[in-house]
Amino acid sequence: MPTRPLRTPPTRDFPTIRRSLIFYKTFAYATGTALLCVTAEVILRYVFRLQVEVGGPEGLVALVPALTSHLSNLSLIVLIGHGYLYIAYLISDFVLITVMRYPITRFIVIALGGVVPFLSFITERRVHQEVAGYLAEREERERAKAAAAASA
Repeated sequence: MPTRPLRTPPTRDFPTIRRSLIFYKTFAYATGTALLCVTAEVILRYVFRLQVEVGGPEGLVALVPALTSHLSNLSLIVLIGHGYLYIAYLISDFVLITVMRYPITRFIVIALGGVVPFLSFITERRVHQEVAGYLAEREERERAKAAAAASA
């Protein structure tokens, strides 16, 4: 069920809402992809007891036993990268709910998309459809209102 804004965003904010939606979509996909990489890294580390190393003594890209300490540990880079992308995802989520004037509970629901594998893709799709549909509906209503005012 779609969530309606607490207050109606003014039509002058629609370009900002569209930019915020693009910002959110970008980081939803980036965070979701990084989370899938983290999931693969966790499986490699805790199931197979391996980690990915780049440019180390084993070769350009190699699977090495877990917990061997090298600066070229790709697994560590993936974990840190996801952390930074998740922060950007939270910022994009906050900006979107702010310009759309959603309740803060909506922020929490969308934020969960960055911590459950595949959920950011599903959440992004639903949020995008909901916001785009809301904007289209409001613009159509404004056009109809303007047309009625012009013909009167």
